[in-house]
Amino acid sequence: MSLTVALVHLAKIFLPFLVVKCVHDKVRPDVEQAYCPDCGKLIKNEWYITRCSCCGVKMRAMVKNGEVVPQGHFCSNCGSEDFTVEKVDKINFIDINFAALVKTEAEEETIPSVTKCWQERTPEPPKLLVQYL
Repeated sequence: MSLTVALVHLAKIFLPFLVVKCVHDKVRPDVEQAYCPDCGKLIKNEWYITRCSCCGVKMRAMVKNGEVVPQGHFCSNCGSEDFTVEKVDKINFIDINFAALVKTEAEEETIPSVTKCWQERTPEPPKLLVQYL
């Protein structure tokens, strides 16, 4: 267990009024969506790439204050400061060095919890199914 995880657990015990937001570190980046083992919420992984709006060269992306921005302040090819952000549906190994991963909480689909079953009326009592072990 790392020191930061231990400190977070101690903070939850001794300071219950302190709200610690889950960062979903244990959700694998190679899946589209998965449940976080720490908080139990459904997490959706989204990949973004930044490009220079002038020449279209890929720029290394990062997430800063919840917004995807390039790491450098200007394009290394043409010197422009303008950039565009593209959402990538599926990441490939070439773009992995330029992409930024954003983990968002997804809305879970509501599944009805009521199951109904009907049986025809017969004079015989219902028979149980045989279980084979």
